[in-house]
Amino acid sequence: MILNINKKYLKNTDSVIAALIGACTVHLFTKYSGVGVSPDSIMYASTAHNIYTHSSLMTFNGGPLVFFPVFYPAFLSFFLLITGGTSTITAAPIINGLLFGAVIFTSGYIISKFSTKSLIYKWLILLTIILSPGLLEIYTYLWSETLFIVEVVLFPVLFRQYIIKHTTKSLLWVCLLTAIACITRYIGVTLILTGGLMLLLDRQLPMRKKIYHILLFGFASISFLVVNLIVNRLSSGLSTGTREPSITPLGKNLYNTGCVYSDWMGLPQSMHQYAITISCIILLFLVGLIICRFFKGNLNTPEGVITTFAAIYGIFLPVLATFSRFEPLNSRLMSPVFVCMLIGVTCWVPDLLKDIKLSKQLSLAIQYIFLMLLFEYSIAATDYQRYDDENDYGVPGYTDDDWNGKPFITFLKTHPDIYKPGVPKYTDADEAVYFFTGGMAKLLPHRYFTNTVQQFYTVKHYYLIWFNALNNPELIGLQDIRKKEKLKLLYQFPEGAVYEYNASDK
Repeated sequence: MILNINKKYLKNTDSVIAALIGACTVHLFTKYSGVGVSPDSIMYASTAHNIYTHSSLMTFNGGPLVFFPVFYPAFLSFFLLITGGTSTITAAPIINGLLFGAVIFTSGYIISKFSTKSLIYKWLILLTIILSPGLLEIYTYLWSETLFIVEVVLFPVLFRQYIIKHTTKSLLWVCLLTAIACITRYIGVTLILTGGLMLLLDRQLPMRKKIYHILLFGFASISFLVVNLIVNRLSSGLSTGTREPSITPLGKNLYNTGCVYSDWMGLPQSMHQYAITISCIILLFLVGLIICRFFKGNLNTPEGVITTFAAIYGIFLPVLATFSRFEPLNSRLMSPVFVCMLIGVTCWVPDLLKDIKLSKQLSLAIQYIFLMLLFEYSIAATDYQRYDDENDYGVPGYTDDDWNGKPFITFLKTHPDIYKPGVPKYTDADEAVYFFTGGMAKLLPHRYFTNTVQQFYTVKHYYLIWFNALNNPELIGLQDIRKKEKLKLLYQFPEGAVYEYNASDK
């Protein structure tokens, strides 16, 4: 059988080779200008530096880390410790290469434990993970998803051990991983929902033991998160930072997720018009697979765990975005589900081929392999185009050529003495000021928080550092300020300008 080749001498050597290829791929994408740096990246890196140097959870702007959980900066500070303080941004390509390799190897290990062994299926999936534009984007930036995705793919590995043993000790290992995932990204609660549902539907557990294990898993898994939220509350008065109600309905969120799925599949942009349909089909298909596996009695398998997580995450995030406001759902926010969704929607293929006649088996296998290779060719072309661009300009962000070496950035770096002592500085990108100059500037207030906006307009004297490349509609803008106050232009460049406001000038 063409999809049932399983040579014992290979074991997981193929997964190791694939992991090394993945790590080298990250190096190729980051060799020009280093890892991509976004505002979130600076928040993580600065907190890691403060953990390493001062044992504090303060960010670059002097406030406590609240909007993000604590574990990823703590993880980065560990690398600062073992490298003697080497910048996390400098070390990030190596860190991300190791993490991407871990995702690939773990995925291969999981597939090797499937009930139906298929070496060709395994290779096709590993190749897809290596070539995935969505994952390559994640692993070329200093983002917490790089670590969270590793935790996601480790979850089925540890849960499989629990399925085999059903012991409290094996469950506690699952609890520990889940608890850490919840303080890596708050969306880690989807692993709690996944584990809870798997325990609830476990037919092998006696009712008394099932109730005990569900309660143990729930309380232990959420424990680290509760502590993190309490510390946040005590330090800032907010548990997860300032969160606004959503302004996007469920239909719009399903549309955004459908666009992501379409892009992941290498479909043309014209397919975005069917994005809601694509979302619904994929999610309903995953739910149908879960129901099917439950009634067949094979939900308690690595395939079942992966499919369950893919369905829960795929449903939970659009629903969450309907109630809580954050950036529009995109490939980055959806990336933690990519591996599980890829495996979840395809892992039934080897099982199907195993149960049909040999004559049809060969025909269907060839069609499946052809479709997978066609898909991989499509995403490889996307990767090549991105590599060609980034090899010339760098990974988009504060380390690329659109920022580095520009006159305005050079001026800010070399003229730290242009500000009068004691006069506050404001900006539309406080993280950019910190990253390029090492100095601090206050972020302009969000336009939706009227109290802080009014408070800003009571300041009698300040400097404004304005970056033209950024356009954050959440913040009050340059034109908003000019309507109320007379700004004096001090220095102007194509990329931005420095202004001064002094009420006494009126």
